[in-house]
Amino acid sequence: MRSWTGKAFLLLFTIGPCLGTAAAAGPVGGGLDIRLAPPSMDASDDQILGGTLDADFKPLPGGKLPARQGVSWLELVRTELEPSSGVPVIVVHGSRYSRIAAFAGGVSLPVAAALPTFRGRQDRVFILPSSYGEQPVYVRIDSVGLGSSAVSLSADSLDAVLARGAGHARMIALAVGGLSAMALAALLIWFVLADEVFVLYATFFFLQALYIAFLSGQGFDWPVLSHAEALGSFAWNVPVGLSGAVGCLFAREIAQLKEFSPGMYKAFAWFSVLFLALTVANVAKLFGYATLVSAVGNLMFSVLAIFTVAVASWSWWRGNRAAGWFLIAWGLLEGFSITAAVRFLLTNAEDGALLYVGLPLSMVAAAVLIALGVADRLRQQRAALTEAQRHARTDPLTGVLNRRSLLERLDAACLRARVRGLPIAVLFIDLDHFKRINDSFGHRAGDDCLCAVIAPIQLELRQSDVIGRFGGEEFVVILSSADTVVARLIAQRILERVADVRVTGFGEPIGITCSIGVAGSDTAGVWGEQLINLADTAVYAAKRLGRNQVQVAPGPLAVLTGDTLKAAP
Repeated sequence: MRSWTGKAFLLLFTIGPCLGTAAAAGPVGGGLDIRLAPPSMDASDDQILGGTLDADFKPLPGGKLPARQGVSWLELVRTELEPSSGVPVIVVHGSRYSRIAAFAGGVSLPVAAALPTFRGRQDRVFILPSSYGEQPVYVRIDSVGLGSSAVSLSADSLDAVLARGAGHARMIALAVGGLSAMALAALLIWFVLADEVFVLYATFFFLQALYIAFLSGQGFDWPVLSHAEALGSFAWNVPVGLSGAVGCLFAREIAQLKEFSPGMYKAFAWFSVLFLALTVANVAKLFGYATLVSAVGNLMFSVLAIFTVAVASWSWWRGNRAAGWFLIAWGLLEGFSITAAVRFLLTNAEDGALLYVGLPLSMVAAAVLIALGVADRLRQQRAALTEAQRHARTDPLTGVLNRRSLLERLDAACLRARVRGLPIAVLFIDLDHFKRINDSFGHRAGDDCLCAVIAPIQLELRQSDVIGRFGGEEFVVILSSADTVVARLIAQRILERVADVRVTGFGEPIGITCSIGVAGSDTAGVWGEQLINLADTAVYAAKRLGRNQVQVAPGPLAVLTGDTLKAAP
């Protein structure tokens, strides 16, 4: 388990960043001659659209308009990237809260589509006029309140843009649907098993579903979720903050820290409280503390990521297989999330395989992996419970059934036999001179003798037969569907096998013999413990007659002679 988990964990961290760096964001500003009207320009819209102020427009550095409040004008003079086929369009990448319009020849260009992208941004797709190239295109950006965001432009064909947008929407919808389905399934399982780990799992991945839905912008266009559009960045910052709090509680349960490390268990509780405080602190962004809140949040997530990996690794190393599954899933989530965060920070890219394939699929994969971990945890608990039940049913020394379980099996076997009209027999086996062995060689030698006779006895039993330790050196065998004659033959073979046993390690080899009493329902006419009582009586007769022999208990239906115990008059 440790070997393949470690390799998979390393592989995820190797592949994750590679996917991120391979993501292509498409042509952003390439080939476009974009010019910006000076912020100090005091002119009406008609003056700008009339082209009389074109000389005042200056080249836009880097092809990207930094975030700013108020109205900004951009002028597109030409493009070198005319689409080879399809309808040519200009795509304006900006905030969904900004009011953006494009004009050519004094006429407003039609908006073919408004496609949501990550972090509250939106791509407005404007169809270029057939006369483009002969006259410039003007873009008016009005950013107020939540609408402050960097703006960039690119040229493409309408079919390509729409196809790309449909693919992005499909991937996010599948991810949100998958996460929501996993969360709902866990919640339904909780109603049956009542284990809090299922509630934490369901809550965590439901919050993750909301997070990716709003972070990608797709959720703002869906029924019900569209009401959160007015919240702006709060729509994804609050779910991710709450998911951090729930994730802390979930991590400490899956790692079973309450049992192994109460200190770490409490540490995760404090982390959870801090994430709740961070979620509430998002309100400070309204008062100009956005940078501080973001910095604190990034620091907390980084510390938590490292701490969780360390604790999960420690728990897995201690043999917690569920922690191993969680470790892989956590590495997958953090690997893609950190790569996406770095990409946002360095390139501000809003497209590509990382955001629309890697990130959402990593969340779904993590949900599946953690579900496997939870299932493995339940399997371990069930195995532990089964082992505990086995110990409760068996004799700790010999491994056969203890007296209580033996009597329960006898009652069940008798009930089945009576319903089916079949006989049942019992063998009562008592080791001869066992006290002498203990006195001469010690109790350890006696224990070894008790264990040594089990295998020879079992060699003569069928799969349906049962053996148990009745007490001390006494064993009882239940022979299902066996009459007294068959039981007598089996008892004789057991007698001979036990006589061949030699226990070594205590000086001279210790020989063992036993006396066996047989009682069958077909001759005795009794069932259950009464069969054991009759077989016990037969054992006492065997002891009186010299030991190392088989005696059959009498019954009102039997005519027993020879070496069989005769019925009392």
